[in-house]
Amino acid sequence: MSARVLDGNWASSQVKMGLRERIQALKTRGVTVGLATVLVGDDPPSARYVAMKHADCAELGIDSFDYRLGADVTMAELLATISELNDDDRVHSYLVQLPLPAHIDQEMVLSAVTPAKDVDGLHPYNLGLLTLGEPKVVACTPAGIVELLNLHGVDLPGKHVVIVGRGVTIGRPLALLLALNRPGLNAAVTVVHSRVPSLVDHTREADVIIAAAGSPGIITADMVRKDAVVVGAGTTFAGRTLLSDVDDSVAEVASWVTPRLGGVGPMTRAMLLSNAVSAAEASLAQG
Repeated sequence: MSARVLDGNWASSQVKMGLRERIQALKTRGVTVGLATVLVGDDPPSARYVAMKHADCAELGIDSFDYRLGADVTMAELLATISELNDDDRVHSYLVQLPLPAHIDQEMVLSAVTPAKDVDGLHPYNLGLLTLGEPKVVACTPAGIVELLNLHGVDLPGKHVVIVGRGVTIGRPLALLLALNRPGLNAAVTVVHSRVPSLVDHTREADVIIAAAGSPGIITADMVRKDAVVVGAGTTFAGRTLLSDVDDSVAEVASWVTPRLGGVGPMTRAMLLSNAVSAAEASLAQG
């Protein structure tokens, strides 16, 4: 029997439905949500992703601001743009699209973003709050994965979740989020990575597997316990073709699985919009 599909397009539409009400409530109080993006260079996947974010904003009535900088931009020039956005009252939140060119100090860039405007949830301050169990802004992909599972009725409390990958954008914040003592979370979390000799010894014990390694097909059917839930969060591109960390064969043994397209991606964008709306609400509350 084939697995049921964790439909990110449907789930994101549910999230957007609630966001529309919040956006309209803000407009009645004279506030239009503002979200900006900063794209450095001409990486095609990044450019496509940024374009989708602006399309999402247009769909919901969010003002979006598109900053494009050349691949040869200096640190000083990029930091000047970030300073401008930090001071721009029209922009409630923004992101610097990753990855950045090799000559750019990514940690310095992320740290320069005002934490309250950090729509990606990757500022050290926001990651620190998550570590303390008091998150304000949660990284979009981890938040999207949790919401995707919850909306499909996948229970997480007490379940063994194995995360394959320890990156700062997905693996690490997701592990912290899933372990929080909060309704719908409270999972038992194991994080494994490329230096672990036998991934299968861990994945075969999992109720839920979340692959976030950025390694095409790293999770195969023989690594999955029957009726486990499998989420493919890591992706890579071969030309214009998007490849998932989860091999197609997994659908024959899992109970739920994300599709190659329309799984985690739409939920990442939906939670980015949610973070932007929350930032606008917080700015209004602060006067």
